[in-house]
Amino acid sequence: MRNSRRGAVDPFIVMDVMEAARKAEEAGRHIIHMEVGQPGTPAPEGARTALMQAMASEPLGYSVALGLPALRARIAQHYGERYNVDLSPERVIVTAGSSGAFLLAFTALFDAGDRVGIGEPGYPSYRQILRALDIVPVGIPTKAENRLQPVPEELTGLDLQGLMVASPANPSGTMLDHVAMSALVGACAEIGTAFISDEIYHGIEYEAKAVTALEITDETYVINSFSKYYSMTGWRVGWMVVPEDHVRLIERLAQNMFICASHAGQVAALAAMECDEELLGNLEVYRENRRLMMQGLPVAGFDKIAPPDGAFYVYADVSAYTEDSLAFAEELLEKAGVAVTPGLDFDRERGGHTLRFSYARSTDDIREGLRRLEAYMRDRR
Repeated sequence: MRNSRRGAVDPFIVMDVMEAARKAEEAGRHIIHMEVGQPGTPAPEGARTALMQAMASEPLGYSVALGLPALRARIAQHYGERYNVDLSPERVIVTAGSSGAFLLAFTALFDAGDRVGIGEPGYPSYRQILRALDIVPVGIPTKAENRLQPVPEELTGLDLQGLMVASPANPSGTMLDHVAMSALVGACAEIGTAFISDEIYHGIEYEAKAVTALEITDETYVINSFSKYYSMTGWRVGWMVVPEDHVRLIERLAQNMFICASHAGQVAALAAMECDEELLGNLEVYRENRRLMMQGLPVAGFDKIAPPDGAFYVYADVSAYTEDSLAFAEELLEKAGVAVTPGLDFDRERGGHTLRFSYARSTDDIREGLRRLEAYMRDRR
C-alpha cells in the first residue's frame, strides 16, 4: 500500500532502547533503567482516589474540547500561586498530553514550509512532529558556554517563523533564567517569530525556580503536562496557555483532532494538584538521585556533563570512549545491564558522542546502576 512522505519520520530511539531492555528482562536479566524519562512513582494517591470515586458515580464521557472548567481554573490559579502571574482560565486549554499540545500549537501557528528553530540537543519529537506536518525543523547547535540553550544571536539569518525552547531542557536539564528567556522572547518579537515554551519539567528544579515565559509576555504559547512533576505519564493529560485571541482557533482544532483529553485523566489531574506533600516527597528523591549521579558518573568515567538545573537527566560527553553513541548504549545494556539513551536521539550532528542518563527511578536503582557502570567502565578501560 502507498504511504506518504510526511510519514517518513525517524524513530524515537529511546523507545527502541526501552524495547531492547524489555526483551532482555523477558529473557531473565535484571536491567537498571536509566533510559526513560518517566517517574518511578505512580500518580499521587489523592488523584487515584478521586478517579475511583468519579468512576463509581459518573459516566466520564466526553468533556468539552478545551477541558474541564474546574481543571482550567485550577491551572490558572497555579500560575498565580507559583509565578505571581494573573492568568485567565479562558486562556488554558487541557490537551491529550504535551504531545497533543505540540500538534495543536504547530498546526495553529505554522503553514507547510514554515521554519521553526529548535535548540540541539533537544527533544526529538519536536523535529519529527514538525516534519510530519510539512513544517521545516531548523536545528540550532547550542554551546556549552550557553548551557546548551539557544541565544538571540544564533537566530540571525535563519528566517524562522517560530522558535521552540525548553526549560528545564531534555536531555540536558539546563534552564533559562529570566534574563536569558527575556532576551529570546524579545529577539523573536523583533523579527515576528512565534515563541513556544515547553515547560513540562517545571516543578522539578533544584537550586533556582524555573521561569515561565508568561512572566515575560502574553504573546507566547506555553506547554506543560501532568506527566513529569505530577508523575502521571500514562494518563495523557497536558495543558497549554495561549494568547486570548488564539483560544477559539485552538478550540476548533481540538474539537476535530482530539474531541477532548481523557475525562478520567482530567479528574485525576485536578486532584493531583492538591497533593503537594506527596509530590514534594518525589522531588526529594530526584534531588538525592541527582546528588548520587553527579558524584557517581565521574567516578565511572563520565565527567563531561551539562549542569542539570532541573528535570531528571544528565547529558554526558562520551567522546573519550566512542563516536557511535547508539552502539555504546547497546554495549552498556548488554555488558553492564544498564539502559541509557544515545545522544543521537537529541542531536543528529553531535549526538554520536553523547549519552543521556535518567535518574527518575528509585534511589536504590540509581545506586545499583552507578555501581554497574563503574564496574564495567573500570574493566573496559
